[in-house]
Amino acid sequence: MTRAEMVAEAGETIRRGSKSFHMASRLFDQQTRERAWLLYCWCRHCDDQCDGQLLGHRVAGVQGCVAGIEVKTARVLAGERTGELPFDALGQLLAECSIPRKYVLDHLRGFRLDSEDWRPHDEAELLRYCYYVAGAVGCMMAIVMGVPPEDEETLQRASDLGTAFQLSNVARDVRDDHQAGRCYLPANWLEAYGIDPDDPLRPDQRERLVELVRRICDLAQGYEASARSGISRLGFRSRWAIHSAAGIYGRIGRRVAACGARAWDERVIIPRREKAAIMIQALRSAI
Repeated sequence: MTRAEMVAEAGETIRRGSKSFHMASRLFDQQTRERAWLLYCWCRHCDDQCDGQLLGHRVAGVQGCVAGIEVKTARVLAGERTGELPFDALGQLLAECSIPRKYVLDHLRGFRLDSEDWRPHDEAELLRYCYYVAGAVGCMMAIVMGVPPEDEETLQRASDLGTAFQLSNVARDVRDDHQAGRCYLPANWLEAYGIDPDDPLRPDQRERLVELVRRICDLAQGYEASARSGISRLGFRSRWAIHSAAGIYGRIGRRVAACGARAWDERVIIPRREKAAIMIQALRSAI
């Protein structure tokens, strides 16, 4: 595929796979937007392959496999082409941006944990997982937006934002994760709150689960606040896009906390009109 073809296919992937990220990505300048799409294409494919999904939705009879994505990503890191869009999209991105391979490999470590039916024992392990699956992506995105790879302070703030996003996902997706046989709530927290780790959504312990998840939402807000201190170092359009993404994901976490015991009756979403309002507020912040 030509670069233009890869970008077009990657853009369709993000449009179908994440409405929130797609809306925010439209605010980037063209070069940054295209590179963000190339990165998303690889990340989305790896996530789907690990979970046996298609664009974030489970596919009956499909088993996840992380070994294949590790092998193909290693080929890309060695400068090879695979003939598969997600990996060649990553290869194209790496040819254009000086992204340290550490972040690519760290991201894969998160998928490896998922494939091993891993569960966090404590807050530190949860945060490490959040870095792998989202913080590392934040670092790669920062470099895509022009942050030098040696600017560790700004990259840490980018990692904080990815961690905040993932913590919001953990809070929102307790029911979905449970149905998939996974649990990202720290084991020692579950024990402290008297919640059965094998059935955290049991009605008789729902109020205790609400308190535990509010703790995760508070943690997410702390990381979001830390991340916002680094957004000013980006260019104007990148500032607008990232303030928008932070606002949308932050709203998810706050809505989960506000819903209390009803938080998992149905998946918490942010309507398009509300996202648009957040993006207008983000424009003011960017200015």
